[in-house]
Amino acid sequence: MAFEGLTEKLNAAFKKLRGKGRLSESDVKEAMREVRLALLEADVGYKVVKDFVAKVTERAVGSDVLDSLTPAQQVVKIVSEELTSLMGGTDSKLIMANNGPTVIMLVGLQGAGKTTNGAKLAGYLRKQYGKRPLLVACDVYRPAAVEQLKVVGGQLGLPVYDEGQGDPVKIAENALKHARDHGNDLVLLDTAGRLHVDEALMDELRRMKAAVRPNDILLVVDAMTGQDAVNAASAFDGALGIDGVMLTKLDGDARGGAALSIRAVTGKPIKFAGTGEKLDMIEPFHPDRMASRILGMGDMLTLIEKAQSSYDEKQAAKLEEKLRKNRFTLEDYYDQLQQLRGMGDLSQIAGMLPGIGDKLQNAAIDEKALSHTEAIILSMTPREREDPNLLNASRKRRIAAGSGCAVVEINRLLKQFEMMQQLTKQVSRGHFTGFGGMGHGPGKKKRKKK
Repeated sequence: MAFEGLTEKLNAAFKKLRGKGRLSESDVKEAMREVRLALLEADVGYKVVKDFVAKVTERAVGSDVLDSLTPAQQVVKIVSEELTSLMGGTDSKLIMANNGPTVIMLVGLQGAGKTTNGAKLAGYLRKQYGKRPLLVACDVYRPAAVEQLKVVGGQLGLPVYDEGQGDPVKIAENALKHARDHGNDLVLLDTAGRLHVDEALMDELRRMKAAVRPNDILLVVDAMTGQDAVNAASAFDGALGIDGVMLTKLDGDARGGAALSIRAVTGKPIKFAGTGEKLDMIEPFHPDRMASRILGMGDMLTLIEKAQSSYDEKQAAKLEEKLRKNRFTLEDYYDQLQQLRGMGDLSQIAGMLPGIGDKLQNAAIDEKALSHTEAIILSMTPREREDPNLLNASRKRRIAAGSGCAVVEINRLLKQFEMMQQLTKQVSRGHFTGFGGMGHGPGKKKRKKK
């Protein structure tokens, strides 16, 4: 996951500070040396690191910190604030059109992930804001680029406009007319890339920009390329003028330096981040939340938003009624596991929990165990899910054969479920809030008068 090494090293530096009741100026400077090394190892640009450490040191050796009763916490607070500032300070939103379709032009080098992440972005904007997106295939050079866009668009149920081969600028103009005629209020142009920045590519992109006048030009860069991503951002901004950056493969880059360098070098904000391979794994980039994750302090706001997006109000109301009547079944248990899975990668979710994200960063979340649990429950009959007491030895052997699991795994699941039932008995006395914490229970029942 992004920033693993950086988080570990920063926490080690701050741990030394926390062991001291009072901090001297030399203590702070020693910690800042370790911070500087950690940032350089994370592939953050040298000048960016130098300026960052200078700002933090200047604030941290002030009297407010050295005279504080909790000086280590004050230093961490300063580092958090400066990290947030380094990545842009505030959230940067897409520029939307007042009239007519909003046009977003996706540009970048070949292999950065424009096609897939453009579809992800369209799906996100449709889900969150009710947009009616149109994906446009303007990459007529890369083999199968048009087909790839059709595949990912089809998986998300999004319309794709293409003319096969032809002039990409003309295709973009025709797509914009098509969007107006068919009620699409969002147009995403998937443009061609190259293995390197060249004049032919930039000339084509400049002509397309002049023809369709995009509201937002997003540069898609691969976080795993480190400083090359920063160099690409500088080159595209200088030649074309970009409005923001979409950072992809942030889940695969243990260093993550590109996220910390791009804003400082180009002055352009990171607007979105791709956090995994699945087509729903994209999220707005929040500098303050990312700073919190880097420092191992979790990210509860994003966790809550993920829970809300996968939350099924009708299902929760039905489950709440069952809990009140103390009728929580294995079917309900399965539904809750599905809801938890719908929130995304479990290791990423664990990393958003304050206080334990840094402890879990190297621990593998066993997704297979969840799959086994689901397979076991699905191998049961409806009656068995309703009443696990029916599960004698022969039934367990049948379920083991059907799920591909050992009988001992079935017994373990039943034990876990029994513990869950005990918990629900306690919950039923109050109200149910669900895994995501968004349920609205009725509170305790009024006692009937005798």
